[in-house]
Amino acid sequence: MTPALEAARRLSGLEYLHAMVRGELPPPPIGRTLGMEPGRLEDFTEGRAVFRLKPQEFHHNPIGSVHGGVFATLLDSALACAIHTTLPAGVGYTTLELKFNCIRPLLAGGPEVQAIGQVVAATRQTAIAEGRIVDDSGKLYAHATTTCLLLR
Repeated sequence: MTPALEAARRLSGLEYLHAMVRGELPPPPIGRTLGMEPGRLEDFTEGRAVFRLKPQEFHHNPIGSVHGGVFATLLDSALACAIHTTLPAGVGYTTLELKFNCIRPLLAGGPEVQAIGQVVAATRQTAIAEGRIVDDSGKLYAHATTTCLLLR
């Protein structure tokens, strides 16, 4: 069993994400692949998660703007981790549905953006979160909702 999987069984979701930020657990490989900024402790609170990204050319699609898959991955990370912050030790989750709308393009050299996820509701079996990608001035780039299956 990997150290990350062992930790997921004994730590709450919020404790797990804080351990990652402190460097006690490895960051998820997708974050390194996309060039996401390292998290901060204040980025993960009960029911909320924030991920940051500085758009770069390697994020571009063939027409020269950030690929929709980058938007989707950034939002999926923030929304799912917002749900993760509410889970007790040993409870996992998986995305059942992700819907997102891109409002405006992101371009290399443009502003750093934040994907901010917030839990809307949860039952014993599912949780719903919504989120947005914004820059420091609050300009909206994308909006999303997700439903996750809770794995007890």
